[in-house]
Amino acid sequence: QVQLVESGGGLVQAGGSLSLSCAASGRTFSNYAMGWFRQAPGKEREFVAGISWNGGNRGSADSVKGRFTISRVNARNSLYLRMNSLKPEDTAVYYCAADTRFRNSVYSIDQLDYGYWGQGTQVTVSS
Repeated sequence: QVQLVESGGGLVQAGGSLSLSCAASGRTFSNYAMGWFRQAPGKEREFVAGISWNGGNRGSADSVKGRFTISRVNARNSLYLRMNSLKPEDTAVYYCAADTRFRNSVYSIDQLDYGYWGQGTQVTVSS
């Protein structure tokens, strides 16, 4: 069993920044790729950013590219998402997720590859 707990969400003005964290427990965190997803009201959940098990491969959706940065510290069992230049359209519940495949060399943008999810943290960007 894997437990994922997100933190760091909140209310911020457009153009501001936030950093999200995800604390993992219950499985060897360092052996699995991780991802951040988000779901806005009335919309489907979408991929935001992903990172491979050792951090060697990482990327983000076009909508956040250049503004959001995903990182991980395996020694701390932690995943991070640094969000800069936030826009109102970034408003959503943000989820961290853990891939089910052992030491996959790339991250996945497909939600179906992620078997473990946190409860989510709300990010609200005001205009």
